[in-house]
Amino acid sequence: MSTHADTSTRTVERPQPTVEESKLGHFGLPTATALVIGSVIGTGVFALPSALAPYGPISLVAFVLVTIGALALALTFGALSKRVPGSGGPYVYARDAFGDFAGFLNAWSYWITAWAGNAAIVVALVGYVEVFWNTAHRTTWSIVIALAGLWIPAAINLSGLRNFAVTQNIATVLKFLPLLFMATVGLLFINSDNFGAFNASGTSAGSAISAASAIALFAYLGIETASVVAGRVRNPGRNVGRATILGTIGCAIVYILGTVTVFGTVSNAALRRSSAPFTDSANAIFGGTWAGQVVAVAAIVSGLAALIGWTLVPAEMPRAAAQDRLFPAKFAELRRGVPMFAIVSATVLASLLTVVSYSSFKNVFTTLVLLTVFTAVVPFLFSAAAQLYWLLARGRPAHWAHLVRDCGVSSLALVFSFWSIAGSGYQAVYYGVFVLLLGVPIYIWLKVGRQEYGETNVISLPEEPRTPRLAPR
Repeated sequence: MSTHADTSTRTVERPQPTVEESKLGHFGLPTATALVIGSVIGTGVFALPSALAPYGPISLVAFVLVTIGALALALTFGALSKRVPGSGGPYVYARDAFGDFAGFLNAWSYWITAWAGNAAIVVALVGYVEVFWNTAHRTTWSIVIALAGLWIPAAINLSGLRNFAVTQNIATVLKFLPLLFMATVGLLFINSDNFGAFNASGTSAGSAISAASAIALFAYLGIETASVVAGRVRNPGRNVGRATILGTIGCAIVYILGTVTVFGTVSNAALRRSSAPFTDSANAIFGGTWAGQVVAVAAIVSGLAALIGWTLVPAEMPRAAAQDRLFPAKFAELRRGVPMFAIVSATVLASLLTVVSYSSFKNVFTTLVLLTVFTAVVPFLFSAAAQLYWLLARGRPAHWAHLVRDCGVSSLALVFSFWSIAGSGYQAVYYGVFVLLLGVPIYIWLKVGRQEYGETNVISLPEEPRTPRLAPR
């Protein structure tokens, strides 16, 4: 890959593909779009109404604002994928614009996001499995269900890319249809009395919207997945951007309307206590328990599909970084066309975090969500900054209207990223910064191994004339 800054001839070269890499499978627009939808729509959306219930219907305002920000990010990722092709997503964008250290921090932060997010997804998955089994919510059995939910998707990914593609496409259809049903037909059964107070948080409207937005943003994590695995997508310059935008729009429709349905069919008090809000909503609409059980099955399938996608994603970005010698070399190793070490290590870490969370935190899902949002927004912020930097540095003077438009979209994505960090709360920012900076010793170790000090690839700028110094007396 060659990149060019405005006044430089900087070239960043990756190692030539190995024999294993040449055997990598590829997929087209349908699977790329299914990957985005499958990664975005996990069990998170099925659990979010309960997490948003303490704020009341004002959280729907937050959802709309987050949707606008997510679309700005989707457009930004689509533009970046055309300019900087190949797997790696936010990692390669940050490295291209700001150098090795920024690239490493993005890869490190996103890697944490992926396996920590898997822990949050599987916690929501457990709530719907317990509609059928472990209805008493015993912690030991909840952990067992969660571990099974993490390792089954890992096994599918380890079996090869063909099984991944087939499973992802089928699961996306199975989970999208019930959500679409709830987001359309369910609207006919809304009772306005169920919404409760518009702002139930007890805080100001601005504070409630900001806090609810941080939780709602978790529902959109995954819009960047097509760019992360761009090296596996056929014709990535065309398909990555389209898959990202189509997937985001489709998810936004079912998210907002589906949440409205749940808020309008289940009382706010009951929603706060619910571990399976869409199941409770379906039961309220149709009576009995059969409809809720159907939705619970869809939620389980949705969670497994999301985990299948999110098990591959945390392997692809470290693999791209490892090829540039900015992640341990083990992450670049492939077996049967998949990065086995990266998949297994991420699943082990997600398993450990899940066990610790069940043992230490009262509100497991919300705690994991806010931590994941912080570590995800860091790569989002750098990606928006990279696009804005490129536009301002290179620009398109012959098409100033396009330049203004693109700068506006990138600026909106950048502001949205800062706003999301602020809304994630002090605790999430504290833990998020801590785990982010834990990567610094790893970076030192990698740079020492490369026998480098500072950046090796720097932009060549014309030297300014130096003023001669007088010799000391």
